Amino acid sequence: MTGAGEDWLSDGLDVVGADSGLWVPGVDYVAGWRRAGEAADRLNRALLGAGFELSEVRAVASTNECGRGVVRVAGWPDVVDRLARCLESVADDEGGAS
Repeated sequence: MTGAGEDWLSDGLDVVGADSGLWVPGVDYVAGWRRAGEAADRLNRALLGAGFELSEVRAVASTNECGRGVVRVAGWPDVVDRLARCLESVADDEGGAS
């Protein structure tokens, strides 16, 4: 998933952080990360389809300390606010909670 060009991973959205600690021997981090990667790719395709740029907001695959897949959304605050408004609009249209 690229979106806004091949340099989108180094465009200023720092997605390294809480999960950058030590790995525990014997934990299968790859399986969790692979599943998270599939989900993140799907969300990124949806974001692109909704008109968002992956250089501004994107889903990022990771794992937790137990090896379970985790998908984080990283983005500029104003763009994440726009995403939240879109989701709230869909929830309101479908009678969901806002």
